[in-house]
Amino acid sequence: MLTQEENELLIRVGPGTPAGELMRRYWQPAALSEELPQGGAPIPLRLFGEDLVLFRDDEGKPGLIGLHCAHRGADLSYGRVEDGGLRCIYHGWLYDRNGRCLEQPGEPAGSTFHERIRQTAYPCQEKGGLIFTYMGPGEPPLLPGYEFLNVPDEQRFLTKVYQDCNYLQGNEGNQDPIHLSFLHRMRREEDDSDLGVRTRLMAGSVTPRIDLEVADWGLRIYAIRDAGPEKKYVRLTCTVLPNFTCFGGYAEGYSVNWHVAIDNTHHWKYTFMFRRDGPMDRQQAVLGRADMTPDYHLVRNKSNRYLQDREEMRAQTFIGLGAAFQVHDTWATEGAGPIQNRAEEHLTPGDIAIVNARKLLMAAIKDVQNGRDPRNVIRDPERNTYSDLVLRSQLIPSSTDHREFWKAKVREAEFAALAST
Repeated sequence: MLTQEENELLIRVGPGTPAGELMRRYWQPAALSEELPQGGAPIPLRLFGEDLVLFRDDEGKPGLIGLHCAHRGADLSYGRVEDGGLRCIYHGWLYDRNGRCLEQPGEPAGSTFHERIRQTAYPCQEKGGLIFTYMGPGEPPLLPGYEFLNVPDEQRFLTKVYQDCNYLQGNEGNQDPIHLSFLHRMRREEDDSDLGVRTRLMAGSVTPRIDLEVADWGLRIYAIRDAGPEKKYVRLTCTVLPNFTCFGGYAEGYSVNWHVAIDNTHHWKYTFMFRRDGPMDRQQAVLGRADMTPDYHLVRNKSNRYLQDREEMRAQTFIGLGAAFQVHDTWATEGAGPIQNRAEEHLTPGDIAIVNARKLLMAAIKDVQNGRDPRNVIRDPERNTYSDLVLRSQLIPSSTDHREFWKAKVREAEFAALAST
């Protein structure tokens, strides 16, 4: 468990807080590109406890600035996108994406007062269907060269979902291999798909052996399950500092859950699915997702008890919450409350990955407090490669060392990357 002081250290994300300052050392998702089409309305958003507005200027470039006009606090998300920036509709003050006030048309001719006004502004980059922002001090680091951001658009599916709890609860749900044997269990006796086979393996071996490796970007989590005579099933999960986890581990790609704090008690979960060997089946990807409202909120949610069905629990699923894993995970992480009281938890050896991921976060916070770049902040272009961020879920012979097996997969990925250049 964590002490109350340690818990506060990890979950408070506003300006000036230790975890907030850590998160601001990295590029973070601000919105999906599809939310901000050219010519579309500005978007009010709250990110790490700050009220901001995201807009595209006349050149199509995204800008992220303070929500409230520096004049008298009007809401700039109602503003006009024109003349190289965002114009407040109260008195016509015009701001560019760098936070400069370009015009104050109500002031006397020749006034230079606008030159003294600076609106809060954060740099943005657009990549992989996301608009990223850097909210930290000084020169931004490089946007990491994650594979899922660099594949062609047709090889990627991306969405997000609102979560009514702290960001850390969402991400720690990804770092827990044992819950796969229970929370997501469905009756699939006759299902020979990859998902059906994995589901039966999880249900048949509910106590995996967990092994960990620290990497430059975070933590590898191996879950090894007995799979019958002379076989074992190994599933690799990678938690990447500071706030996302990769999982799934098909040979042709993997999935990502990136948990971005709105404030201390709410966050957005951005989810990627990608293939490295060809186009995604988008129709199939959508079919496997939970039903959502147009503003990315789950139809099954806390207010309707996630539409739990007790009859379904008897015959189809373990938990009675339908087939969509996003609903299952949301129930689990939101159920601990807006901020889980980790001083009251009782961790077991099966929670070793969560314990070590917390230690990495606390070490990264200490790095920032000591004036150093934390782990996975990249400034050297030659280091901006993630060829070892490879995930697989596979049956292997019991005699095979799982770490050596994954190193071979890393070498295969590195060779494939070289061959494509």
